[in-house]
Amino acid sequence: MQASVLTEVLLPLALAIIMFGMGLSLTKDDFLRLWRIPKPIFVGIFGQLILLPVIAYGVAIAFDLSEPLAIGLMVLAACPGGTTSNVICQLARANLALSVSLTAVTTLVCVFSTPFIIQFAIEHFTQSDAVSFSLLGTTIGLFVVTLLPVILGLLGRHYYPNSAMRSETFFRRFSTLFLLCMIVLITYQERNTLANSFDAVFGAALALNLTAVAAGVILGLVFKLQEAETVTLGIEVGIQNSAMAILIALTFLGDTAYATSAGVYGLVMFIGAALLVLGAKFVRKKRL
Repeated sequence: MQASVLTEVLLPLALAIIMFGMGLSLTKDDFLRLWRIPKPIFVGIFGQLILLPVIAYGVAIAFDLSEPLAIGLMVLAACPGGTTSNVICQLARANLALSVSLTAVTTLVCVFSTPFIIQFAIEHFTQSDAVSFSLLGTTIGLFVVTLLPVILGLLGRHYYPNSAMRSETFFRRFSTLFLLCMIVLITYQERNTLANSFDAVFGAALALNLTAVAAGVILGLVFKLQEAETVTLGIEVGIQNSAMAILIALTFLGDTAYATSAGVYGLVMFIGAALLVLGAKFVRKKRL
């Protein structure tokens, strides 16, 4: 996809609006929990920022994904969790405070960690020099379209709390609509790729999702966290910010082919989360 108003202006602006909305939903306590309850947060950070990219790399190798699909899967795994995970945690009666804190902290950290993971993926999976990628440019770009809007949103929540809380529904709906529109666009533009490799990309996305959710749960069990915290980790590791992954693919990598994996994952990531939520409810009923 050639550089255009869509990739250079509209997509970054849309993501900035989404991240601003995320900032409006956060308070300083969401960050202070890092020091108040460090164990589950650090375990969650390890799961999202380190373990998930490792799992994605293994899945890409196991499914023998083509270059753009493999890199796209790594881009997806390098992104933080989105506000969708917060909604699912609320529905699952998990630890919503932990979920919000993990979303906040990983969003900040990923501005700096994501470009390095993408660079590794490109160097490992690319067989030619066709992919143009700037580590510094991507870091600056992510700062402008993600971290800066989140900070502005935080300030808005601090000074105008009532207006910020009233606007949460709008930003959540906008985020969902944006992701769906991007998935439709990618599906149309990459219809030939999807037709030729649907089994591989769908299977890889589903495998990554189920493994990621299981990994989050296992981390919670290994570190002997509470049940609600364990469920939260499963959701947080399994639900990613697909909108950010799509923007990186289209704007910084400049090709819809790299967004295909993220688009498919944006649909299948709810499968693992739904299974976890149903499983948690079943366990709670058995205990009654």
